[in-house]
Amino acid sequence: MSNRLAGTLSPYLRAHADNPVDWHPWGQEAFDEAQRRDVPVLISIGYSTCHWCHVMARESFSDAATAEDLNAGFVAIKVDREEHPEVDAAYMAAASAFTQSLGWPLTVFTTPSGRAFHAGTYFPPVARGGMPSFRDVLAAVREAWADRREVVVEQADTVASALSQIVTEPSPLPSPSQLSDAAAQVASREDRVYGGFGGAPKFPVATTLRFLQTVGPSEVADRALTAMAGSELRDEDGGFFRYATQRDWTVPHYERMLIDNAQLLDVALAAGRIDVVRGVADFLLGVLRREGGGFGAAQDSESWIDGQRDEGGYYRRPVAERSGLEPPAVDGKVLTGWNGLAIGALARAGAALAEPSWIDAAAGAARFVLATNRSPEGALVRSSLDGVASAAVATTADSGLLADGLFALALATGEASWATAALDVLNAPVTGDPVLVAQDIPVAGDDSDGDLPSGTAALAAGIPHGLASGRRGLLSGAGDGPGRGTRRAGRRASVRVLRAAAGGRGAGVVAAADRDRRRCGRARRGGASDRCRHRRGGDA
Repeated sequence: MSNRLAGTLSPYLRAHADNPVDWHPWGQEAFDEAQRRDVPVLISIGYSTCHWCHVMARESFSDAATAEDLNAGFVAIKVDREEHPEVDAAYMAAASAFTQSLGWPLTVFTTPSGRAFHAGTYFPPVARGGMPSFRDVLAAVREAWADRREVVVEQADTVASALSQIVTEPSPLPSPSQLSDAAAQVASREDRVYGGFGGAPKFPVATTLRFLQTVGPSEVADRALTAMAGSELRDEDGGFFRYATQRDWTVPHYERMLIDNAQLLDVALAAGRIDVVRGVADFLLGVLRREGGGFGAAQDSESWIDGQRDEGGYYRRPVAERSGLEPPAVDGKVLTGWNGLAIGALARAGAALAEPSWIDAAAGAARFVLATNRSPEGALVRSSLDGVASAAVATTADSGLLADGLFALALATGEASWATAALDVLNAPVTGDPVLVAQDIPVAGDDSDGDLPSGTAALAAGIPHGLASGRRGLLSGAGDGPGRGTRRAGRRASVRVLRAAAGGRGAGVVAAADRDRRRCGRARRGGASDRCRHRRGGDA
């Protein structure tokens, strides 16, 4: 059995390299092998800081008998959802046809052509709580494939056909009154006792908080932030955990994600919670920043304590007691779009609070991503690990979020080269995942889980910031000095594209942004910077 995962650029896949399962990484080769053997495909999707992914790995994928069943009857593919978000989105949509319980690990069974015919999430090693054992599921799928092939294929084709008909038609931009109505509906769902939204489990939903801070009522977002910042969801070192398992923000799920913390930094800045801003910035720079300047994807929930894997034990200790313990591992993947979020948040906060080290950190991450996350042909890719670029293609969200961060860096530094780089990113074509395209596997909806701006929203966010850069004069002289060789005609064309995409609304957006900046500048000079609100357009 060959070990195909050891050389991949995903810590999650590498963690499975020693499994007795004959794993394949995501790629056409696995489907070709399934076609040759005439067996179904098992696609297991997760990520490195996913607790239940760890559990299923220990219980099932490390078990020799389970691995024997898998290897005999299936071609097994292991996917890092953070490296391949389009793959995750495609199969999450397909899985919704078979189960209402969606999440990770996501377990999908497909035909050799990649079309899903059965799916679930976590399966235990023995049947319990109404869930069948994983080995029983494998046996049932093998039996169906052998004895009821026509029904299985028909079901897979039906699901694929239904998903392919889900077409997102362009729609008019919402009016200010429609945005206000939407914000009011969101605000009406506030948990008036504990802040935030929903019951258990409870997530920070930073995208929703930024929407409310932009459109209003901002006090709902401020109350949520205050509740989270004073709860167990926020670690003593300033970083926020992924979510709380209880409605009152207690008993966190202990992984800490770059996307959550980068966006909550913006939320805290807009709310005037400078203590929270500084705590999150310290976490980003002190824990997630990697050698070379990029930011890792997340810090694990588990660590080794007294020879045992312990979920949350490290974090439940006061900071002073952690010095003798090995900290939870950081997933060192430098994801293009996620780093764009961190670049933008640090640049804005650094400029607002006169923290040049934060702006320098943002610039360092930008240089790293622009130089390293490239294919041999020079196109942006989704991620890199230890300075080596992945083959996973960049998504629309990657382009939009990185461009938005670069525009923020241009405004924070006054350096035109960052605005030029942002325009180059926006102008570059974005291709879909080549395996999904080749297999004609539909990707329904966006590749976002709602925890970060969608690809469309990310691109839209870059437009007003690009216009703001042009208004500040950052685009007019870019390229005149060494290392700034983008042609002026190309830049002028890019600005025209941005203005056209804004549909004539750019002037109002920029004017509002300029008023905010002038007002905040006066507030800072008057010593009132803590309450200066920096509102961003397009983050909803």
